[in-house]
Amino acid sequence: MKFLEETIIQLNVEVNDAEEAIDAAGQLLLKDQLIQPSYIEAMKQAYKKNGPYFVLAPQIAIPHARPEDGVNEAAVSLVQLKEPISFGHAINDPVRLVFGLGAASSAEHLSLLRKLTSLLNDPQNIEQLLQATTIDEIQKTIGMER
Repeated sequence: MKFLEETIIQLNVEVNDAEEAIDAAGQLLLKDQLIQPSYIEAMKQAYKKNGPYFVLAPQIAIPHARPEDGVNEAAVSLVQLKEPISFGHAINDPVRLVFGLGAASSAEHLSLLRKLTSLLNDPQNIEQLLQATTIDEIQKTIGMER
């Protein structure tokens, strides 16, 4: 399980829309061979079909798809967007932090969500993730919650 490790975090990413943001989070997982390319497409399809249900809190999106869509290893990536992007959520838009979540089972999905919830329940952590300019700053914030 890889949870917000250095190689799957990218800061100050420029995108034009929600699909590009989902793609960026997925590409980080794909680069480390944690998912198959089909998983990125499945995340985008889930967004098109079901809307922005994964925009779970102000400025925070956690796109994901089903385990059978191509997960090799459970992981969470992070893309910090340079500019906020609208996902079409009535309350929690715009989004600046996109956590790409891939889990090979329901148990892993819940485990990763629990870790993310622990990190994101503290408003100070969210602010630090939004303001971070280096991977070290992100890792320091994450490290406080491990």
